[in-house]
Order: sequence, then structure tokens, then C-alpha cells
Amino acid sequence: MMSDAGHTSRMVLEDDPAPAEDARLKLRTASAFVFDMDGVLYRGGEVLPGVVDLLNALELRQKPYMLATNNSMASPADYQAKLAAMGIAVPSERVLTAGTATRDYLRESLPENAAIFAVGMPALREQLFTDTGFRPVQYEEEQPDAVVVGLDLTFTYDKLQAATRAIRNGALFVATNADATLPTENGLVPGAGSIVAAIATASGREPTVIGKPSPRILEKAAQHMGVHPRDMVMIGDRLDTDILAGHRAGMLTLLVLTGVSTREEIADAPVLPDLVFTDLRAVLEALVVETVERHP
Repeated sequence: MMSDAGHTSRMVLEDDPAPAEDARLKLRTASAFVFDMDGVLYRGGEVLPGVVDLLNALELRQKPYMLATNNSMASPADYQAKLAAMGIAVPSERVLTAGTATRDYLRESLPENAAIFAVGMPALREQLFTDTGFRPVQYEEEQPDAVVVGLDLTFTYDKLQAATRAIRNGALFVATNADATLPTENGLVPGAGSIVAAIATASGREPTVIGKPSPRILEKAAQHMGVHPRDMVMIGDRLDTDILAGHRAGMLTLLVLTGVSTREEIADAPVLPDLVFTDLRAVLEALVVETVERHP
């Protein structure tokens, strides 16, 4: 199976007795890495095995990396603090949220003083309007240039009506992500995609989606690191978002079995991951041990 970018998308298990050497070679020689967070680096408040050692190994080898999440309800600084509390030292500049990726997309698409109607939590507004010339527009104060939609825990019919009218009148319709559900300690709850779907239905317009499985957020990560996507590795725990987005971006895709997707679900996935590992310790071993073997 070939990806949109032309790289082989054959799945190889780390315990496969005859792994595809081309996929492992791409892993060892990759120029940069992108990690999903929840289910890859941590689960709830628990750090997952191999995280710190793998990130340290990348630092030692001067391999840049970024963390990319569909969540727009927390800023990069929030994630830096969250990770630090778990013993993972990552500067905020290496965290790319769907909110900051959306901000970057708007900067490329709109005038610097554009009016934005944001449907989302305060953290989304912080990411859109801090250090930008964008102007926040409240309900029907003026016709916005864009309507940006993320997960909004206070979503109302009035917001639905205002967003719909703005989009019907020509505003750009941008969604931070289209996740239908969001995993929590109490099970799955409605995600940003449920709100996006309501606005799309009422407005008759489909949004530009920034978060995974759209490749845009990963392409933004590549731009930040100055690396071509084909020379990068996407490491995630969800077949339908992380792996599909990496595939669409033309990256080598690694599925780790520490989060949402299971080994049994792989056969029915929209695309197959290039490599599958039990956890990040196995990824580290593939990088370090095979590099030693190659350079005795």
C-alpha cells in the first residue's frame, strides 16, 4: 500500500521475525520526530515507559522533535507545566496544539488585523490572540473574517446561531479538530467534532480542519523544525487520527500500543502503520541498539 506521498505503508510488528528493513532504516535515519501526547507520553497522570530515555536519546543525537495534540483547551505553556510535573522536561516551543496550529494557518490565510469569532474555551482564545494582530469579535458585533471552532464546554444555541450566520455571510470556517468524542476518566464525552458538525449542518459549509487526521498540524510541525515531512516520523497511539495524519503528511508512521488503538484493530484501520511497537522502550531499542550494530 502506498501513501499519498509515495512512501511504503506496509505494517511491520516489532516482533515480526522478518521486519521490513526499509521501514527500520527510515526510523534510524529520520531527521525529526513528532509525538502525540496522551497515550504515547503519558496516560492520565502516569508517565509511560521509555519516554524520558527516548527524548534524551533524540537530544543526544541532535534529532529535533515536537509534540502535537488535537486539544485546544490548553496552551503550550500549560502542557510544559503538565509534563514538568510528571518529570518530562519539554519547552513550550516544542508543543504544537491544534489551537496554535490554527493560529499559524490563519496568519497565512487572513490579514494581520482580521476579526475572529472563536467558539471554544479561554485557552483557545489565548492561543489565537496572544502576540497576533487578530481581533476577537463577540456575538454579532461585526461580520468576522473567520469563525474558529474548538471544544466549547459552554456551547449554546446562541453561539450556534451566530457562527452559522457569520459563515453563511462569507466568514472562513476553521475547526481546530473534528474529534467526535473525547476520552475522560468517566468514559467518552462529546468532542469538538460534535460542535463542528452542528455548525456545518446549520451553515451548509464544511470547515478547514487543522488537527489530526488532517495532515496540516503535522505539516506545521515540519515547518517549525525546518524538515521535510518525508524525513520525519509520526509516533501515535490512535490509528484513525495519529497514523492517518502521518500517512497523509508522507511521514513514517509508528503506532505504540500504550493508548487507544489495539493490535486487534490494526487489520481494519483506514491505513496501516509502518511499524508497531509495544511502547516507547521498544522504539528506543530500535534506535539505539540498531545504531550501535550499524556503527560498532
